[in-house]
Amino acid sequence: MTTLVSETLLNTPLHGLHAELAARMVPFAGYSMPVQYPAGLMAEHLHTRTAVGLFDISHMGQMRLVGADAAAALESLIPMDVMGLAVGKQRYGLLLNDAGGIMDDLIFVNRDVTHGGDLFLIVNGACKVGDIAHIQQRIGQRCEVIPMPEMALLALQGPQAVSALARLAPSVTSLVFMSGGAFQVAGCDCFITRSGYTGEDGFEISVPAAQAESLARALLAQPEVKPVGLGARNSLRLEAGLCLYGNDLDSSTTPVEANLNWSIQKIRRLGGDRAGGFPGADTVLAQLADPALLTRQRVGLIALERVPVREHTELQTPDGEHAGEVSSGLLSPSLNQAIAMAYVAPAHAALGTRLNAIVRGKPVPMQVSPLPFVANRYHRG
Repeated sequence: MTTLVSETLLNTPLHGLHAELAARMVPFAGYSMPVQYPAGLMAEHLHTRTAVGLFDISHMGQMRLVGADAAAALESLIPMDVMGLAVGKQRYGLLLNDAGGIMDDLIFVNRDVTHGGDLFLIVNGACKVGDIAHIQQRIGQRCEVIPMPEMALLALQGPQAVSALARLAPSVTSLVFMSGGAFQVAGCDCFITRSGYTGEDGFEISVPAAQAESLARALLAQPEVKPVGLGARNSLRLEAGLCLYGNDLDSSTTPVEANLNWSIQKIRRLGGDRAGGFPGADTVLAQLADPALLTRQRVGLIALERVPVREHTELQTPDGEHAGEVSSGLLSPSLNQAIAMAYVAPAHAALGTRLNAIVRGKPVPMQVSPLPFVANRYHRG
């Protein structure tokens, strides 16, 4: 007789609040997470687009890199300009393996709270254990690598997010997109960045786990704010053209294939003062210099029929030749159209190219379209 041992799921500090709010919980990245609340995915999605949604993202990994050499050390792992990042500013990053594949995508902030070097990193929940081990192994001799499991993480997203949060912390209005700082919010000690994963204006709030429920209740008490689950978080990020690690990015995909060239600053490219010096640099820099080296690239697609097209769906040319594969796809609540991101051969990547998604054996016509599908509304000041 075989005994099946199920994985014990972890709970975030807001687990009791999710139960109180009648959330439907699902396993995600080793945690029990709310996929939706009684209002449902569609209502939660549209509320975030018009007002404010509160998301529990405490499953994600938080860590600090501390020491005078921290910025240079992190630059040895990612192809971004870390050393030139001003205090209080935030940047998107890509942790690469030695083949130039993406191990994880992340966000980092130069906090520099003691002028001795203090970088705050947020990494994906499913990758955090491996990320921390990798970073510790590669640069742990150059700076302190300090995991922060004692911290929770909340996201407040939507066009009215600043109004709601400013009632509790008026000075947050000083932040612009991709900047951050320390704030007191409803008696809680928070580090807040003006950023997010929805394409809307909003904030991500790192708060001690012991204060997370108090903070969440204070935010939910604001009239614009409603709780939003992982389901709408996924549909919002796809409309915003943002990648999901494990779907649109993985360890076999390079930044250039993923169409993330914009994230690699000139100073780290060929001819730049600090060109290369990161894992997989030869491959990545060669692809940046010569796009003809690519065999596939990420594109946006809009279906010409109202048929959802899911990840791993094959794409074919009108002549029936294999053209690529969908990496993320769903019916857009904002557009009422089926949208997707996919990897296709460069010959099929031009805007306006017609392809067929093969859904249950039948072709669904799609067209390569610009990203994002819904215009971003970040507050840039």
